[in-house]
Amino acid sequence: MRIISVNTNGIRAAARKGFFEWLKKQNADVVCIQETKAQVHQLEDEQFHPQGYHCHYHDAVKKGYSGVAVYSKKKPKKVHIGIGMHDVDEEGRYIEVEFDKISVISLYMHSGSSSDERLAIKLDFMQRFMPYLQKLRRKRREFVICGDWNVAHKQIDLKNWRNNQKNSGFLPEERDWMTKLFDEVGYVDAFRVVNQKPHEYTWWSSRGQARANNTGWRIDYQIITPKLKESVKAAQIYKDESFSDHAPLIIDYEFVLE
Repeated sequence: MRIISVNTNGIRAAARKGFFEWLKKQNADVVCIQETKAQVHQLEDEQFHPQGYHCHYHDAVKKGYSGVAVYSKKKPKKVHIGIGMHDVDEEGRYIEVEFDKISVISLYMHSGSSSDERLAIKLDFMQRFMPYLQKLRRKRREFVICGDWNVAHKQIDLKNWRNNQKNSGFLPEERDWMTKLFDEVGYVDAFRVVNQKPHEYTWWSSRGQARANNTGWRIDYQIITPKLKESVKAAQIYKDESFSDHAPLIIDYEFVLE
């Protein structure tokens, strides 16, 4: 089972940069997209419904903002559009597809970097989201939660960690929240199961030469329930082409999607 997660920072812009041509060659079973920045009616072109995939979109009420999607080769048994939190669902941040024994979620966590108000909204969502994630753990199925979580968990996960300790994305309370998610609730960071190397980033600022110098952050994850840990076989961050300010995260699992 190959799952790809990518923040496209505008799916139409990513399409112009060759994203869908690249995707055709990846043989992915499930593709999770964040920041589509489009309404469903703006995505009627066949390229946004790739052949061989069942495509599900959840857009924001506000035009050109947020939005998530999931493509899957296998038809899901159920599709959950939104998380059931009105303010979050208005911003198009959560979509879940259910298969026989596993669910895959595309999540776009709030960014708190634009203002104190947005940071407060992000932290409030994180507080509400934790009980939800705990509830998922009690279900008799496995979960892969893909997406842009907008948090670098450890110092290894961003280049300039010393200078970012007071910035959203690397605040102590955000990092403590993720530590709780892994150490107490029991979820697993799939990428780190097979790759412990430093300088492995998925996002780079558009300022200066951040991408060229690999001055980045690892804020895109596939976070999995613990029974899937042994099935993680390979993980890569695809950087040969640039479709957005984020790079696709590709993880291969020894798991048959039914």
